[in-house]
Amino acid sequence: MNKIMITCAITGAETTKQQCPNLPVTPEEIAEESYKAYQAGASIIHLHVRNNDGSPTSSVDVFKKAIELIRKKCDIVIEITTGGAVGMTPEERIAPVSLEPDMASLDCGTVNFGNDYIVNTLPIMKQFAVEMDKYKVKPTLECFDLSHILSSYILIKEGLIKPPYHYGFVMNVPAAMGFSHKLISDMISQLPSESEFTVMGIGRAHLPAIFSALAFGGHIRVGYEDNIYYSKGVVAKSNAEFIERAVRLVKEAQKEVATPQDVRKFFGLR
Repeated sequence: MNKIMITCAITGAETTKQQCPNLPVTPEEIAEESYKAYQAGASIIHLHVRNNDGSPTSSVDVFKKAIELIRKKCDIVIEITTGGAVGMTPEERIAPVSLEPDMASLDCGTVNFGNDYIVNTLPIMKQFAVEMDKYKVKPTLECFDLSHILSSYILIKEGLIKPPYHYGFVMNVPAAMGFSHKLISDMISQLPSESEFTVMGIGRAHLPAIFSALAFGGHIRVGYEDNIYYSKGVVAKSNAEFIERAVRLVKEAQKEVATPQDVRKFFGLR
């Protein structure tokens, strides 16, 4: 793909209102924040949803309301999470795929998540791939480790996912894979043919990940799920503020930002 996709992970499951007062929580807030990110130049929304008290949920009803509200406002590509949050069952995590979003994350291995962990066994990966194929949802193969790319080969070999593939390198999660240019290079070297990749820099890796993605020919993800600070000690005013900077950097690199229509065409989405 010769244009740069910018994904906005607008709320996640871990960030709180106490940490980030402008964090969107309700479906209405999430839809408005998604629309602002779209206006700023985002191609894809990576969507988690919350209960009214701010706690993470995989409720199909809440996802349905958020998706409907976003789609009323704009045609941005909607990628829902199936990673969910720590403690959710696989059945809870995969259920919202039945809503037929454009895309969904598919975690390609079990991973330490700070003091917790998220379980993604090979049977769970296969189950999720089958469900996504059933509802014609394009997976983003999220990899928190080099071995996760190798695990995805099994899904490819068994015909459970189809090219072109979209990988997400999740870097700098505490107790998981760190961030370095060498690690990105190693990850790229293991990708199958017909693959695109997005670099996701968590916390202080946020800005270096953007530069690395541009340098290595990848795509960008920003947003409150990954990082709340626009600069050291300064909480971003909105997700759109992150998107605006990413767009500027793409243009400074003399590259072009992909539109939602570009993404749909490239991946064969609805």
